[in-house]
Amino acid sequence: MLADTALAVMWIGLTCYALFGGADFGAGLWDLLAGGSGRGREPRRLIEHSIGPVWEANHVWLIFVVVLLWTGFSPVFAAVMSTLYIPLTLAALGIIARGAAFAFRKASSEVPQQRLFGGFFALSSVVTPYFLGSVAGAVASGRVPPGLAKGNLVTSWLNPTSALGGVLAVLACAYLAAVYLSGDADRSGRPDLVAYFRARALATGVVTGVVAVVGIAVLQTDAPQLFHGLTHRALPLVIVSALLGLVSLALLVRTELTFVRVTAATAVAAILWSWGVAQYPAMLPPSVTVRGSASQASVLGSSLVALAVGAVLLVPSLLYLYSLFQQRQRQQPASARSGDGTAAD
Repeated sequence: MLADTALAVMWIGLTCYALFGGADFGAGLWDLLAGGSGRGREPRRLIEHSIGPVWEANHVWLIFVVVLLWTGFSPVFAAVMSTLYIPLTLAALGIIARGAAFAFRKASSEVPQQRLFGGFFALSSVVTPYFLGSVAGAVASGRVPPGLAKGNLVTSWLNPTSALGGVLAVLACAYLAAVYLSGDADRSGRPDLVAYFRARALATGVVTGVVAVVGIAVLQTDAPQLFHGLTHRALPLVIVSALLGLVSLALLVRTELTFVRVTAATAVAAILWSWGVAQYPAMLPPSVTVRGSASQASVLGSSLVALAVGAVLLVPSLLYLYSLFQQRQRQQPASARSGDGTAAD
């Protein structure tokens, strides 16, 4: 019971990171594709304004997941970190480079420096979710055996399922970012940017759906156990995600930007949970289970109590941060926007 509870709590943290941190990564992709300093100035200003107050806070969820995996399921932590240390190291370097570049671009006054740091910020925002998605694909396809570095250090994350996971991670981040930025533009009174990001949300949503459908064939041949779970036990969640994805596209067409944030986020969350349900009770398919890899009950109980106490402080603080930022965004007139927002051409 404690092991399942710890797993559910960890999956909630992973979902929060996908929805909040993922949108930040996706904003970096749109920063990269915004164009030259003239054409891309206004979209980059909105991106910088939208993620500026919260981009650091969102990584709390990743730390939360890693710490809980370490304390609650240490054999799984050891196997994943040792076999997949190459993509995980690249993802960590991407997070560091992204944060440093974002801060330096904000502080730079010279256009060449802004372009240089903007390029690092944008590229890091793309490669980081790709590597994290490839790690998920490696675990889901059963390429991470128990033990220290027992899996292949290269083919464990360079394979069809990992590539599918990486591409879907980048697309999902871009889709969420475009949806959220459409709403931010609407609250800021910028109909031009609403149309700009709404069009990108529609296009990315369609592409993500197509890739997900094509991915079914990939999983059937490369990860049959995961495919079986998704088409049986987790099928209701897959259907919910698909339906919500269609609803989200319809809302975007009608410019219903308030409800589409909820439906789009829930669709992405449903896909993430469908993976967990399809794989359960395996932590490292095919043989390492939740209960077989869980720590002792005393460790799990203490960890859950500590997390509950921390959540009393953390969750209200984050909610207050998000609400405060949204209120400030509504009150800020268009003429008050600041920041050069220049990035690589």
